[in-house]
Amino acid sequence: MVVWTVQAYDCQQVQKGHPMPANVTSFRKEYHLARLSEESAGFDPFALFSQWFEAAGTSGIHEPNAMVLATASAEGRPSARVVLMKGFDESGFTFFTNYESHKGRDLAVNPFAAVVFWWEPLERQVRIEGRVAKVSAAESDEYFYSRPLGSRIGAWVSQQSRVIPDRTALDQRYAETQAEYSESHPDRPHFWGGYRLVPDTFEFWQGGPNRLHDRLRFCLQPDGAWQRDRLSP
Repeated sequence: MVVWTVQAYDCQQVQKGHPMPANVTSFRKEYHLARLSEESAGFDPFALFSQWFEAAGTSGIHEPNAMVLATASAEGRPSARVVLMKGFDESGFTFFTNYESHKGRDLAVNPFAAVVFWWEPLERQVRIEGRVAKVSAAESDEYFYSRPLGSRIGAWVSQQSRVIPDRTALDQRYAETQAEYSESHPDRPHFWGGYRLVPDTFEFWQGGPNRLHDRLRFCLQPDGAWQRDRLSP
């Protein structure tokens, strides 16, 4: 087993015989593009997210809708992965997946999650936390039938997160399913559909010089208003 230790000014590999590819502490960047003030942020986190997302979309970032989704099991064991956000408004943030996947099983027993957007060229990060619930069947159908045919077939083929013998087995199953639907279109699988994360917390992070980043947190209050606080970096 290869073990790494990270120290203040050094990073060394404990096991001998494996040259270290790079000094981890040498990867350093100063952030300086912008500041995030209370005046520019306002009191509506959805409006601020919309502004930042639009900026990300026009900045050349590939898939600005990619977000890290973190879930946890009933025992509190966390797991995280990158998924694609497929829509957002004041009702929440939507993504689609296999309900029987690892994240689906987590959400069935622990319906709280967090997502993170990282837009490196803009030196911005957004963290969002809240409760997750399935979207309606009609909404899942609408998105499923908008997908390319290959992706729709793929949804039937993939037993997401389950162990399979090898790649050949997956390709063979795809070919068989493709042949099955050579003259028709597959319906949405009952085990596939959308989720919506309904936020109760937002945090907007703007990189700053000397690691003195700007962090503004919005917490939903019982009356529906958002409380905005500045956090120490």
